[in-house]
This record gives sequence, C-alpha cells and structure tokens, in this order.
Amino acid sequence: MRPTSLILLSIVCLMVFGTLMINRGVSAQNGSQSIYNPYPPGVIPPDLVSEIGRVNSEVSFIEKEALAQWHALPINSGTAMRQVQILGKLELFDKNLSVNKNQACSFCHMPYTAFTGPIPSVNLTTVAYPGSSHFRFGKRKPPGYTYSPFFPVLQYNATQANFYGGNFWDLRATGYLLQNPDAEQAQDPVRDTQEMGLPDSACVVRRLSQSVYRRLFETVWGQQAFVINWPPNVDEICSTPAGAAVFSGNPTPVNLSPVNRGRSNATFDQYALSITAYEGSPDVSAFSSKFDAFLGGKYTLTAAEKAGYNLFRGKGNCNSCHLDGRSTTLTAGQSDDGSAADLAPKFTDTTSANLGLPKNPADPFYYETTPDSFGFTPNPAGFAFTDLGVGLFLRNLSGTNPNSNWTPLAPAFDGFMQVATARNVDMRPKCPNGKTFPKAYMHNGYLKSLKEVVHFYNTRDVFAFDVESGHCPKGTTEKVNCWPEPEVPQRKDMTVGNLGLTATEEKQIVTFLQTLTDGFTTPYPDSNTFTGSCP
Repeated sequence: MRPTSLILLSIVCLMVFGTLMINRGVSAQNGSQSIYNPYPPGVIPPDLVSEIGRVNSEVSFIEKEALAQWHALPINSGTAMRQVQILGKLELFDKNLSVNKNQACSFCHMPYTAFTGPIPSVNLTTVAYPGSSHFRFGKRKPPGYTYSPFFPVLQYNATQANFYGGNFWDLRATGYLLQNPDAEQAQDPVRDTQEMGLPDSACVVRRLSQSVYRRLFETVWGQQAFVINWPPNVDEICSTPAGAAVFSGNPTPVNLSPVNRGRSNATFDQYALSITAYEGSPDVSAFSSKFDAFLGGKYTLTAAEKAGYNLFRGKGNCNSCHLDGRSTTLTAGQSDDGSAADLAPKFTDTTSANLGLPKNPADPFYYETTPDSFGFTPNPAGFAFTDLGVGLFLRNLSGTNPNSNWTPLAPAFDGFMQVATARNVDMRPKCPNGKTFPKAYMHNGYLKSLKEVVHFYNTRDVFAFDVESGHCPKGTTEKVNCWPEPEVPQRKDMTVGNLGLTATEEKQIVTFLQTLTDGFTTPYPDSNTFTGSCP
C-alpha cells in the first residue's frame, strides 16, 4: 500500500474512533439520555469528551479550594464581605447547578483564560461550548467575567443615539431589576437551554438548598432563603432539560404558590448578587497588570509597549471605544508616572458596535435543526439564522427587553455587540509542551489571535471579497489579504477597517495589549489550575 493511502486510512480510523469515544463518553456522562449529534463529521473536536472531563476535574479542584477558604474564615462580622465573595465562587464552581449535575458555570469560564473558554480544541473550532445536555451547543463565544461588574445598568442616551451599559454580547442583561447587569447575567446560563439547562429558576434555588454550602448561603442571606414548600415532583422536573416538549414553553414548570414563588425569586436574586460580589473582587477583577503598575509609577513601559500604547490611542483608534482614561500621548522623553491617567480605567466605553465580522460557519449552532430526544430544536433556521446581536434583543424575541420604547430602535442596532473590555485579552495558561494556548476572539470567535484582531481592524475594507459568493476571491488568503463579507453589513462601524497600520505597528499594538494581563503585580488567583496540553 502506498504511503498516501496509509495516511488516509489512518485519518479515517482516527475520525471513526473519535466519534465512538464521543458516543461512549456521552452515554457514560448522561446516563440514559441519548446523544444529540446532528453535526457533520469534523465539526465536534475528537477530544471533546476527554477535555470535558479535564475541565470538570479542574472545576472540582477549585470548588474544594473555595470550601476550604470558607471553613478557614474566622466567625465574626469583619468577614461578611469575604463570605459573600466565597459564596459566589462556590456557586460558579458548583456542577450541581446544572440539569444533569455535570456542568458548572465556570466550565465555560475558567480563571486561567480570564474566565472565558478553557478548551483549546473548542477555541480553535466550534468556539461555542457544549451545555449540560450533550451536545447542545450555544451560538456565541463565552464572554469573560473579568471587570463585568463595572458595566452600568443599560440606558439609552437619546442625544448620543446609543445604548450604554448592560451585559452579555447583546446587552440583554440590562440590570433594570437588580440594578446590576452582572448579577442578572449570572441568572441566565443556569436556565439557558444550550448551557446549564435548568427549566425553572426555582430549580437553582432547590439545588442550592441541597448544597454542601447551604449554611454559608443562610449565613449571608438569612434562614428564610430556603423556607419553601416544594411540590413532590420538583426533583423530577429539575432533572429535565429546559426546552423539553413536556414543558410546552412554560418558564416556571415547578408548581409553587405565590408566596413560595416570591421566596424562590428572592433567593434566586441573592444567588446572583453573590456571584457578582465574587466577580467584582480582586479574585477576578484584580487591576494587577503591567499597565496598572505603570499607572502607579511602578513599571516603565518598554519602547515597543510605549509605541503600541501611542498607536492604541492614536492611529489605531482603539481608544475611541476601549477607553484608557488618559488625556495625553506618551513621547520618547515623557515620564511614565501615570499622572495624566484616571485610576483603574476599564478599557471599554460600555457601548456596542457592529464591526462587520463575517459569519463563523464552524459554530455547531447552525446544524442544530432537528429535535433532540426531548423534542427540542435549538435552531430551526439553520444557516439562515443571522445573529443580529443587540437588534435581536431589542426585538424582544427572547422576551428580555424590559422597555417597549426600545423596540423600534432594533434595526439601528442590528449586528451590534458589546464593546468588551480590552483587559486580559491575552490572559492564557502556560502549556507544558511549550506551545501557545489558543483563544478565540469576538462574539463568534472568528478571529483566533490578537494579531488577527488588529489586522482585521486595520484591513477589513482594504481587501475586497467576491460580491457574488461573499467569500474570498481566488488567489487570496482569508485573514491575510482577504476578509469574507460581513454577516450584518448594515450600519457597519466605519471608524475602523482601513487604518493604514504597517505590520510592525500591528505588532506593537498587540505588544501593548499584552500589558493589560492581570497577575503582574500580584499572582492571579487560580491561574495555575490548567492541567491540559496545547495543540
């Protein structure tokens, strides 16, 4: 047999073996549930099951750490703030708060990646992560937790004709009820059909009442938190994934009296406020980067970092959205004492924008067009689905827009996504094999490196795509000298796309962005918990 034939045969065998392992792994993890696999071969990474196991092991390690931190606290009123922060940490690393008790919030948000996606193969391929019901995938890249508590309640500024604040890529965590978008963001994944999949917010409260840290929750929020009369079938309901046909679209299938529903809702809000206490603490939002040291006069930017910073604020136009709080540009002889800077800048203006990103066809969401074993079809539209971002939220198609006056504004915000903080964009673990841990960028993960991000901003409108197909013309290389057509071309942000940066200047901006990684002045908590390898 020729060498080429042997190679092809080996590849086929590996693909078949990988599929078998995925099926076997899911059967073991989901019990009697059948795998949901509408995906063509090659969409799901072959190491997905083993990587799920690896991340869950890391989650368990950090959960035990948090339990130990709780038990080590002295019993006095001076530890009240630390108690609520540790409670939030325990909630984020608790796998029991998912429908199949197999996925914590942190599964998609681990500390060593600035609380975003922790699986290299997923970041390189599907970008969206699988949920508790294997394998329902979401449609977007997991956003990072760091500095998310600093986004204000969503407001529409009529003079600026723009929205400010909110959370999630599409701003749908408005914060109007709890006056805290980050807390309301924490309430969504546990009930999301594609993520942790609990069918009712009361199921979160039920699982919290059965948790090993129930006493801490009651210490923080009071004994009344779990004084709820549960119906006999509550655990059966809470073990059925959200979206199941048996629920017929009912968002509150747990039959509670008005009094008990009120108590459950209050406890669910307290659950969320605990999480935002942790995410706003130095454990997550640390302000411990090189740039923070520079602002404090304890670090001098290198020549490349300083050049990148000036480009970030000038020719690169990054600072028009990712605000740094400074009013001056550094010159070669200027002091680096940070005297012209605001304290602790967030590197975001908390608005949203349509950057003209192409659709990412690697997202498994586009293939979820058939019902799973529970009669739920995640994406009936298939590839016809267009992610309108903020425009989708404003149309109230997901029932989350709290202000009907905003609905007519939807077309003006089609394709808009949150301006995420630039802090920690390069936070990643060190790989044992010396390779670079891969991350994905933007809401759909289409861009795979900071170099690609800066190059996209710089050249999006320089290289033309084929108008007829929307793809790159023959003789061009995607992401090098061609970008496919935007998923949402209307109201594309035209302040970027043709910046005229040289290759050296692109590299210098990346060098500056790397100064925004926390852990420089003090070790970043749990950043050393990665136990995997890198491709």
